[in-house]
Amino acid sequence: MAAEATPPRDAAAPPGVGVPPRPQGVGGGFGRLWSAAVVSRFGDALRGAALPLLAVELTDSALLVALVTACGHLPWLLFGLLGGALADRVDQRRAMWTVDVLRGLLMAAFALAVWLDRAGIALLLVLAFALTALQTVFDNAATALLPAVVPAAALGTANGRLLAGQEAVHRFAGTPLVPVLVGAGAAVPYAVDAVTYLLAAVLVAGLPHRTAPRPAAARPRTPLRRDIGDGLAALWRDPVLRGVCAATAVANTGIGALVATLVLHLTGWLGAGATGYALALTAYGAGSVAGGVAAGRVAAALGEARTLVGAGLAQAACLAAFGTVRSLPAAGAALAVFGFAGMLWTATEVTVLQRRSPAGAIGRVSAAFRTLAVSVVPLGAVLGGVLAGSYGMNTPALAAAALVGLAVLTLGPAARSGIN
Repeated sequence: MAAEATPPRDAAAPPGVGVPPRPQGVGGGFGRLWSAAVVSRFGDALRGAALPLLAVELTDSALLVALVTACGHLPWLLFGLLGGALADRVDQRRAMWTVDVLRGLLMAAFALAVWLDRAGIALLLVLAFALTALQTVFDNAATALLPAVVPAAALGTANGRLLAGQEAVHRFAGTPLVPVLVGAGAAVPYAVDAVTYLLAAVLVAGLPHRTAPRPAAARPRTPLRRDIGDGLAALWRDPVLRGVCAATAVANTGIGALVATLVLHLTGWLGAGATGYALALTAYGAGSVAGGVAAGRVAAALGEARTLVGAGLAQAACLAAFGTVRSLPAAGAALAVFGFAGMLWTATEVTVLQRRSPAGAIGRVSAAFRTLAVSVVPLGAVLGGVLAGSYGMNTPALAAAALVGLAVLTLGPAARSGIN
């Protein structure tokens, strides 16, 4: 269970990450899609770590620095539903590589501006907004495309492998490499990010064409507003999807509180310092990667309903321990298990969405689900700040534990009504 489920970007993968064994029944198209998702996430990790460093060099205003992050989330609220509707209207493969070409060109232009010392804080705000606006189409198209690339029985494993690969390069390849690249030149991380987008576009463009006709192609063209409404209606009508979405939104409120105050918890309340903070995040990343690799097998063994309930209970327990035990080893262990369980939830959640969405409407239903589930994260972040300031730096973790536990209760009726 993550604050943001980010679906995707045979070529060489980033250092230290190999293409995973194919899930049973998965063809070569999955290898290309996996490689594209991982390459793209590698570039995103570089940009995500480098942009804040550049922002603090360009302005002394904490508000403007925070707005860079805000602009990277705002398009999901403004355009997320529209992106899903567009993803169902067009060939998803073409939509993905076109978006990546546009993002690559934007990043190349930005890298040139940084190299020429022409990048100001306003340009950073526009860039963050534009990239995420394009991402709303890419992510929804990727979610809709995967069921056409792998058989239904392999969806759980495929989703887990995609998420694990992205988490691995984000935690252990992209972010740690940023200081080295910045040392080579302020524009270098952005230039590398541009290359990753273009490489991902080539990989996606080489995916096999869909072998079955798109169901949406046969229906008459309707207004985008109606398509968006259809996606929301389909989500609401399905009791399982409605319940999983509500549970994810409740949990994400708590996760938002935790993420916003995590550095205060570890360095302040726990007294772990910068080194302890880095070690704890590394433990979380390792657990997340392991959870992604195991997600398909766990869901196949336990069933999707038990996997979601078990993952939610495990996360609540880990957060309770994290908020009460003042020990760095215990905190690292709690975050590792939390990351493992969170990836089980996320991979299973996406698989349930793909299986239960009406044919030809996965993009719209995915957009409705993601927009509703992620829109609460800023609220959670504010809640975390208020709790940490008023009641102690460990209270956001305890509040997150309570909210994740409540999410499991919210999930109960949905699990009983139809998840396998």
